[in-house]
Amino acid sequence: MHQEPIRSAGRPLDSAAQALILLHGRGGSAADILSLAQHLHVADFALLAPQATQHTWYPFSFLAPPAQNEPWLSDALVAVGRAVAEAERHNIRKERIYLLGFSQGACLTLEYVARHAARYGGVAAFTGGLIGDQLYPANYTGDFSGTPIYLGSSDPDPHVPAERVRASAQLLRGLGAAVTEQIYPNMGHTITAQEIGEANRLLFDAAP
Repeated sequence: MHQEPIRSAGRPLDSAAQALILLHGRGGSAADILSLAQHLHVADFALLAPQATQHTWYPFSFLAPPAQNEPWLSDALVAVGRAVAEAERHNIRKERIYLLGFSQGACLTLEYVARHAARYGGVAAFTGGLIGDQLYPANYTGDFSGTPIYLGSSDPDPHVPAERVRASAQLLRGLGAAVTEQIYPNMGHTITAQEIGEANRLLFDAAP
């Protein structure tokens, strides 16, 4: 498998107490999503952004049967795991690792943490849900132990049905996450200042 390099910004990993992993959307880039950090309260964080090959994590909708998005989906999950491992290699524990994604990157963020549920610092998914033609609870194990997770999305959204966001929130709660889910009417497929404010309040302002 071809592995794209992980882009980094913010505080160097060697001197950071916290890390934020950012996952871009379809057609986006690591540089794009890193620019979002200027609006987040993460001045002391190391920032890590994996880059998807050809700017897409997997080729079909996140609502396709998972097998249709293989092997790309598995490769994408490995890419997120590499970023988590890179932070841990610099002695940043999981409870100080945060993950954030937009759109396809939000779906990937949620899929990764649900498959590896543990006490993370926090998770933000801007317009995304768990991946699959249906939810597959057998894929998800572990205990979030109160990890704060923020889900913000639009109703309607051209790519992410609100009912999938709500169902994902429910499943994550079942794994022990403290989920805040906000569905905004006619917000559009974007990240709003209101969503960023909520992510800051729920996740980053509470960072140790």
